[in-house]
Amino acid sequence: MLDKNGIAKRIAKEVKDGYYVNLGIGIPTMVANFVRDDISVEFQSENGVLGMGPFPFEGEEDADIINAGKQTITTMPGASFFDSVTSFAMIRGQHVDLTILGAMEVSDKGDIANWKIPGKMVKGMGGAMDLVASAENIIVAMMHTNRAGESKLLKECTLPLTGVGCVKKIVTNLAVLEVTTDGFKLLERAPGVSVEAIENATNGRLIIEGDIPEMKL
Repeated sequence: MLDKNGIAKRIAKEVKDGYYVNLGIGIPTMVANFVRDDISVEFQSENGVLGMGPFPFEGEEDADIINAGKQTITTMPGASFFDSVTSFAMIRGQHVDLTILGAMEVSDKGDIANWKIPGKMVKGMGGAMDLVASAENIIVAMMHTNRAGESKLLKECTLPLTGVGCVKKIVTNLAVLEVTTDGFKLLERAPGVSVEAIENATNGRLIIEGDIPEMKL
């Protein structure tokens, strides 16, 4: 089973040389810490940063340099800062190759709910609506179940949707899954996790074909 760092490390393998990548709040922000040193990647944040680096070490934070989640970040050589109008023009113009988001729920049709739980105070939608409407390649980083042990991979989302039919792949603490027209296709299982455990933790349609390999981190 993976922890949050493990999920981020596995997703980092999906980042290719030359990609422009948007990182959502939560686990996705950790992906920048695990990208290979031999490839060139530009991380974009919708508050107006292109060229984000890993999180700063304790004591080296600069409160003026933050991501969309108001976390302090570092920047890479050549990084640039701009207004949110320019940032969202990049997103809406489909100039971002990969978007990595967190989620509260994902349906087996690729719907995502990641911004609101009715009755609870939230900061707002942020850039999520634009990201899911514009991005062609969305990977979700999430825990497979909630704190009550209930599946977050469902037949139908129960929370207000952020986007419909937009998620392509999901990496959880238990598995890597691809969203297909027939449901969640199991691609890999986390170290020490059985296929049966993934079946029991998945509420939506789950496709299992042949032997499922263990993730290589």
